[in-house]
Amino acid sequence: MDEVITAADASASFRSGSSPPSIFPSNVPLLSALLSLAIAQFLKPFTTWFKEKRWDPRRMAGSGGMPSSHSATVTALAVAVGLQEGISGPTFAVALVLACVVMYDASGVRLHAGRQAELLNQIVCELPLEHPLSNARPLRDSLGHTPLQVLAGAVLGCVVAFVVRNSN
Repeated sequence: MDEVITAADASASFRSGSSPPSIFPSNVPLLSALLSLAIAQFLKPFTTWFKEKRWDPRRMAGSGGMPSSHSATVTALAVAVGLQEGISGPTFAVALVLACVVMYDASGVRLHAGRQAELLNQIVCELPLEHPLSNARPLRDSLGHTPLQVLAGAVLGCVVAFVVRNSN
């Protein structure tokens, strides 16, 4: 007679053979991406200080700057998926295309939007005080990244993905 295994039986036998739950996720791609994001954001006030000789802890929560946290995040995700599942699967393809789109957007569209915001802010500053827009709040101009910032974020993402993968 054939034996039938229920979902509850399979789940119980799977749980009994697995390790106890950890406070860190065991999902290496997710952990790599989140850790890359955190490290990149943590580094931004230091790179601002190094370049501009001013300390600005608000850079830790802002967009733009060195290194690109967007690039670090998506690169770490793509590399970790590639290391875990191989580069011939559809999951890696999706992660790679996502990384390319995000990095292109960061160094293209968002960078140019930030430059336009700088120019618009300058124009508003030069308006006479009686002009209705002279009191307008300045636009955020630190939106995108230079190619070097994107590259630095991508390198950081690769390094973090390899370190996380090798530490498990």
